[in-house]
Amino acid sequence: RIVARRLDDGRTEFGWQPAGGDRILPTGRYFPADVAHQRWLRSTPVEVEGVAIGRINARMLADGRIEFGFTPTDGERILPQSRYFPASVGHQRWLRSTTIDLKQPPRSTGFSAVSAGIQHTCGLRESGAIECWGDNAFGETDAPAGNFSAVSAGIQHTCGLRKSGAIECWGRNATAVQNEETGEIEEIHVGQAASPAGSFSTVSAGGWHTCGLRESGAIECWGRNEEGQVDAPAGSFSAVSAGGWHMCGLRESGAIECWGYNGNGETDAPAGLFSAVSAGTNHTCGLRESGAIECWGANDQGQAAPPTGNFSAVSAGTSHTCAINKSGAIECWGLHYIHRTDTGSLSAVPTGSFSAVSAGNRYTCGLRESGAIECWRWNDLGQADAPAGSFSAVATSELYSCGLRESGTRECWGLDEFGQGVASTESFSAISIGTNHGCQIRDTGAIECWGRNDHEQAAPLAGSFSAVSTGTEHTCAISDTGEIMCWGNNEYGQGNAPAGSFSAVSAGEWHTCGLRESGAIQCWGANDQGQAAPPTGNFSAVSAGTHHTCGLRESGAIECWGWNTSRQADAPTGRFSAVSAASWHACAIRAENGAIECWGSHPAAPPAGSFSAVSAASWHACAIRDTGAIECWYRDDVGETDAPAP
Repeated sequence: RIVARRLDDGRTEFGWQPAGGDRILPTGRYFPADVAHQRWLRSTPVEVEGVAIGRINARMLADGRIEFGFTPTDGERILPQSRYFPASVGHQRWLRSTTIDLKQPPRSTGFSAVSAGIQHTCGLRESGAIECWGDNAFGETDAPAGNFSAVSAGIQHTCGLRKSGAIECWGRNATAVQNEETGEIEEIHVGQAASPAGSFSTVSAGGWHTCGLRESGAIECWGRNEEGQVDAPAGSFSAVSAGGWHMCGLRESGAIECWGYNGNGETDAPAGLFSAVSAGTNHTCGLRESGAIECWGANDQGQAAPPTGNFSAVSAGTSHTCAINKSGAIECWGLHYIHRTDTGSLSAVPTGSFSAVSAGNRYTCGLRESGAIECWRWNDLGQADAPAGSFSAVATSELYSCGLRESGTRECWGLDEFGQGVASTESFSAISIGTNHGCQIRDTGAIECWGRNDHEQAAPLAGSFSAVSTGTEHTCAISDTGEIMCWGNNEYGQGNAPAGSFSAVSAGEWHTCGLRESGAIQCWGANDQGQAAPPTGNFSAVSAGTHHTCGLRESGAIECWGWNTSRQADAPTGRFSAVSAASWHACAIRAENGAIECWGSHPAAPPAGSFSAVSAASWHACAIRDTGAIECWYRDDVGETDAPAP
């Protein structure tokens, strides 16, 4: 049975009660008092005599009740008949579920297909069921029940082909555009997740549009159409593939025909006969009948420069491409695949034999011949591989992270392209890192910077400082007198700090915000998304992200403003002690228990436990535990590489 009790601080504690045995309490077993509805959270493994048997799962329902279940190590989630914890219940009283039988019926041997989107992935079980994982900001992983024969994951929506031939789509059904008159970002319905009537033989979900292949061979498309991507040509096709803003179809003759946006030549299909086609974000690849691959379109990362050889399948992603050669091995090229199949390269490709491959946005998933799905994530630069030991401060950037040991020495991990990841044995009191440079304050108050310096962002001013913050190409610091001084790129006025005294400063991409000693926030620089237009009132902290900003009220409430297309400005309610804004998401530490909570697109699924500091970057985040240890989580934060077990 699952047992649970309400604690005095509002959290719910869960445990496992074996038949005839003592109650087992896993290490991570606390369900937060304030959590988003319908989001399943899980405990750390429940161990019986040193063997992990599974995890307790729980989610908050809209009516305030908590639903719980149990997922065995080698099985699917089990929901006991009695599984609801009341919204209102006496504290410290243990309640229990009905009995859970861990002897489950045999499961399917695995998957028959896989499709990787931008930040989520879907697999088609051999039973016909669709299972999705990863970012679910718009419900793109909430696959409907039933039997399907195909699945396709787009940017923020997904479509499946039922065995009846009907198409069913779910997830985001709109897009964000800028109002030319007001300059504001507006959500406009475009219908990419609509489900047209009639029977189809296949479906392909693109950026903000979708196309299906009728049984007659005709292609029908729907959704956003400013580039003509849904205006499919007449005639008969045998396959269709949706890209970012363009489409390609394979004629029954073997010729490829493309339409839609062609800013990079992605619709300029070469002549000749092909057996397959795959449209990526801004490039396209086709598989010749000879087994050779030919690509066209954007090639800034080498994504359209395939290796020679014979292949059986190809998949074009955002800035890379992967294919299966005749031996069943996967080869990749493009962004972070410099050495292609060399297992010692950046983004090493797993060895072994595969039957299918799907390239997403900086990650890839392959289907093993056993039916298991294997994904490899974008942690190839090691920016989430925090070193062991105790730290007093942590800072993250897009491709690397740094921490200050309690001794004051600096240690960095991840990409070191411009020397920004170099460690230091000298002592410092504060640290901040930008995209390709970092700055720190010596015990004397002097600032020292390192890394990229093309805009003099790593050339600090002389003097004594108490705080420093690095942006993309500029840096700002607070002098001992309270004055903010900035250096580096000032294209948008992000370095034009106002006069007066400040207690904190945060440099974003093209804007900067400072906290006045009065508690008011003042921002300057780029304001195209309202990121430099803070609300009035008193705050205790401020964090400037890429195009949005978050402030921590003196009450502990978080308020965010600016770019909100990924809901990164929709801060959760409650009391917090710290906040960190990144590009498309933000993370904060709850005041009552030290737990980390994140929101926005691909919000990090942070580790359980209590933390004292957090730093969020574009694709990963790091935090300091109360013990002083640093723990980081990366693109797997939203689970896009956590494929379910076969």
